[in-house]
Amino acid sequence: MNPQIEQRGRFSFGLPIILGIILLFILVIAYFFYGLQPVSWSDTAQGDLKGAENGLIKFKIIRGESFKNIGARLSRESLIKSITIFKLYSLLTGNAQKFQPGIYDLSQTMSVPQILRILTEGGKNEATVTIPEGSTLRDIDSILTSHSILEKDALTSYSLKYLSLEYPFLTEAGSLEGFLFPDTYRFNINSKVDNVVRIFLDNFKMKAWPLLSGTKKWYEFLISASFLEREVPEFDDRQIVAGILMKRLELGIPLQIDATISYIKCDGLLKDCNEILVTKADLKIPSTYNTYQHLGWTPTPIANPGQAAIKAALTPKTTPYLYFLSSKTNETMFSKTLEEHNIKRAKYL
Repeated sequence: MNPQIEQRGRFSFGLPIILGIILLFILVIAYFFYGLQPVSWSDTAQGDLKGAENGLIKFKIIRGESFKNIGARLSRESLIKSITIFKLYSLLTGNAQKFQPGIYDLSQTMSVPQILRILTEGGKNEATVTIPEGSTLRDIDSILTSHSILEKDALTSYSLKYLSLEYPFLTEAGSLEGFLFPDTYRFNINSKVDNVVRIFLDNFKMKAWPLLSGTKKWYEFLISASFLEREVPEFDDRQIVAGILMKRLELGIPLQIDATISYIKCDGLLKDCNEILVTKADLKIPSTYNTYQHLGWTPTPIANPGQAAIKAALTPKTTPYLYFLSSKTNETMFSKTLEEHNIKRAKYL
């Protein structure tokens, strides 16, 4: 055979293979760069996504979370086109083990390099949380847990044993309930519970203690303020109810606060509690927090009151009323006699 013909045959046979390899290589490279691109070029698609706000999606990385799991969650949130390309790019750039715990604002309009840079530079090491007035200790524990500030039950299981010297008002307290002053706070992600408690107590010391410290029975007023916070929305009405509670104590009549029953039924976790409504049968629940069965104040506050409720508790109004109720429209109604009270209960509840 002619060597030149044999060489041409081999070249003709190998050319399609070479071209196929080149084409495959081009397709792989194209797909790789395609996978690095944003999922969307417009923020308009963000509005329908769960957790999206102003085109941003909150993405949280917890300490010790695996590289594999992070990629899977990014894919589930539709923040990347391909888990494989995300992993490959992370490995090629040496960032696979550099993800930082924190909370991040990500968007579908971000490319993989952008997302990777954000996740490895560190997220927001602080979280801003607002504690609503009337939140309970367990409510606040849940709020802080949801923001990755504390582990679940870190706050509810916290011991006050070593804080009474630093915060003398805690010597009379059997719980942190009532001392976690409602406000807006900034906490570090994965905080130490000691630091969080001190931030709360320092705020209480600054904003609530000056109001309470002038009276010997300040803890009773704090308990009263927690009742008012849960039961009565308007300041003037709160002062009237505070006066009713004082009158009932003097007469040896049970305080009969429905909110204390809710506190028992919901085991102190009032946020999203399905059992918060009080029935007639609930009034017989055996508990020192049952103000229908036990005379006097509850052992601790039943919530964390704000300044307005504390001020109302400290300035009770003297009136002829002995009963009150909150109507379905959240209006507080007052009665002088039990008969008048029962008529209003039947009409407005």
